[in-house]
Amino acid sequence: MQSIRNCFEHWRRYILRLGLLVGLVVASQLGAIAPAQATGIYDIPRPASDGTPWIIDQADIISRTNENKLNSVFQSLADTQGVQVHFVTIYRFDYGETAETLTDALFKTWFPTPEAQSHQVLLLLDTLTNDVAIRTGDAVKAVLPDAIATSVANESILIPLREGNQYNRAFTEAADRLVAVVSGKPDPGPPVEQETVQAESTFTKAEETDTQSSAIVVIGLLVAATVIPMVTYYIYQAR
Repeated sequence: MQSIRNCFEHWRRYILRLGLLVGLVVASQLGAIAPAQATGIYDIPRPASDGTPWIIDQADIISRTNENKLNSVFQSLADTQGVQVHFVTIYRFDYGETAETLTDALFKTWFPTPEAQSHQVLLLLDTLTNDVAIRTGDAVKAVLPDAIATSVANESILIPLREGNQYNRAFTEAADRLVAVVSGKPDPGPPVEQETVQAESTFTKAEETDTQSSAIVVIGLLVAATVIPMVTYYIYQAR
């Protein structure tokens, strides 16, 4: 009888240690998929009085080389045409926000008067949803009609994203088009969207495989923690 009690106590401690291990595994899995912090209007740094930086890439999706190129292009546009173009990327909105509402609020906060807004262009992209919006000042509208500005956001940006989240291409396409139109050149138009037929894959993605493996490990540990003590207890009781 004493041996049974000792065995039961041994397995009780074993279950506690195993439960702690399972908890750590589950916590690590949850931590790996925890969403990034939402972005509100006051989380986005305001450009300096000279407009720089022209690119605020909080979602970290634009390569350093492309970011430097875009900053240089927009600086040249500001010097020659007096139009200041700002590209902003974020990962996730605050609850209740959309690209439209956040861009409106940001535009009014950064440029609080009609005079300050007059020569400004602000384009914002949320990479979690690929939701995009653009705002332009009154002086800009004279050379960049709203129809073209909307097409820049909804086509020049979104077409490359629909073709595989090609963020660098998307911002390059948008910048080239904005610079051309604002500089008085013909509108090159949006990129041509490629129609592709994707066959349904029968292979499991790496992310799915990792998730399934983690789930199997956790379930296996829980089953072992339950079954082994019970089997051991009944064996000793039978003896």
